[in-house]
Amino acid sequence: MPAPSSASESVASPVSWGACAEWGALIAVFFLYAGDPVPAVNEAHYLVKAKNFWDPAWCSNDLLAASGKAHVTYYVTFGWLTRFCSLATTAWIGRLVGWALIALGLQRCCRALRLPRFYSLGVAVLWIAGVEYGNLAGEWVIGGIEAKVPAYGLVLIGMSEVMRRHWSRAWVWFGAASAFHVLTGGWAVVAAIFSFLVCERWLRPKEVPPKPFFTWGLWVGGALSLLGLAPAILLTMSATPAESVLAAKIYTYVRLRHHLLPSDFPWSWYLRHGVLVGMLLVWMGADRKLLARRPAEWMALGAVLIAGGGLLVGTLQPTHPDLTARLLRYYWFRLTDALVPLVVAFIVMQKLAGVKGSPVGAEAVVPDRAAKTGGGGRTPVAVGAAALTLLFGLGLFGWSSLQRVRLGLPPSTSHRLLGIHPEAGIAEQHRSHADWVAVCDWVRVAMPEDEVFLTPRHQQTFKWYAERAEVVNWKEVPQDAVALLEWRRRFEEIFPERLGTTRVSIQYTILREIRQRYGARFMVVDRRVTGQQLPLVKVYPVGSQTNATYAVYELPY
Repeated sequence: MPAPSSASESVASPVSWGACAEWGALIAVFFLYAGDPVPAVNEAHYLVKAKNFWDPAWCSNDLLAASGKAHVTYYVTFGWLTRFCSLATTAWIGRLVGWALIALGLQRCCRALRLPRFYSLGVAVLWIAGVEYGNLAGEWVIGGIEAKVPAYGLVLIGMSEVMRRHWSRAWVWFGAASAFHVLTGGWAVVAAIFSFLVCERWLRPKEVPPKPFFTWGLWVGGALSLLGLAPAILLTMSATPAESVLAAKIYTYVRLRHHLLPSDFPWSWYLRHGVLVGMLLVWMGADRKLLARRPAEWMALGAVLIAGGGLLVGTLQPTHPDLTARLLRYYWFRLTDALVPLVVAFIVMQKLAGVKGSPVGAEAVVPDRAAKTGGGGRTPVAVGAAALTLLFGLGLFGWSSLQRVRLGLPPSTSHRLLGIHPEAGIAEQHRSHADWVAVCDWVRVAMPEDEVFLTPRHQQTFKWYAERAEVVNWKEVPQDAVALLEWRRRFEEIFPERLGTTRVSIQYTILREIRQRYGARFMVVDRRVTGQQLPLVKVYPVGSQTNATYAVYELPY
């Protein structure tokens, strides 16, 4: 008896170890691309909220930290770490968990597509490059840890079930994704419903039994999605209808127009994303006999149709600005940015692998005579085009990774992102970053925990490094309508347009009013904007302290 057991282990072990090695290699690819120092884009925003969720006394007088909590599942899952770990350590743990979940989902999709082991690495590289250089509205997937990262991992697992025609299971995974990020998971559900209708109703051969739509998984997924939907709905209940409309207009037309407003997208964004959509359509057209076996491709086309709906909504802005703002704030273009390059990557690697047909389990959809048609367009031309696409994607991936490594700074403090002296060299950026960390460290050590500060308009990491509240900053916009209106009022008061985009008024009467209204006794300034000396009492740097970029002044009273 021992011999068979040993033999079975010898057969199973290579498969198990190979899967683990592939999974680890995918995480390594993600680290190579996005293993920047913390905090990355949005990490300071999300983890600050998560820390306040578990410790309401922390930065309790900060507008963002104390505002309504939209992503409760994310805060519950990752925020508890902030009780025992620093924000930086929490971010790294969160990144690894998020990347591991995405790697698992990608691996499962590749198995469903019958791709050989480690072909998923090519998919990952092409996907990352496609998202960065082919997006329509600035979406990203692989980066710092925020609510949408685990949501995308769960969407990928759900897609792997869609590819196998396990629709009931897919709805559960999509519901779990919605619990983390209701828009990411919710739009995935809409795209999957479109794929279901095409593959199980409109193109399904008559001799193949249909899959049911209303299953236990649909109800379980719907229940899970309430964990993400309910907090979002609650955030809107405290505002009047007029306040909700005004908040939507600020959100869509002012703060996030670069993600939401189609008229604000450069023409080059339409062109680059159109190239990816065109590649998807061409390759699907080459496999016309197997269209019923392409649920992932139809899901991607569903995402494109969703984006098309967003474009139509955008045309209503001149005549119905209020309605347009309320509708566009739901990120109509997010899913197409993520799914189209992903599915193009799947197709490219299938061509290179010579995989015939499509997903495992889809043979039940198309009779064997259709499956015998082969890879559907796997001609030398198609293979050559796929190979060139992979090489091009590798080049883009390598270039982006190299630029990040060369900079060696948290993306959230890079000059290009902050819009302050974007032409500065790497050495200068490192010096200003060190000065920023130094002034924040001084604030954290020297100032009481309940202190409130005026901070430079272009920064977005003061709470991350200093762990103190601030009156307002541009990046950290609250999610609930009432707080969003307060954010707008504060921003216009602190950074009036007449002074430009980065300056604070230094009139004593105005500064005294700010001190009285917000309890802010001190102001952190960027000397590159304000100059070396202000007519206020400087409290840092003084004596032997040095800081060439930042200073702290006391407001008059």
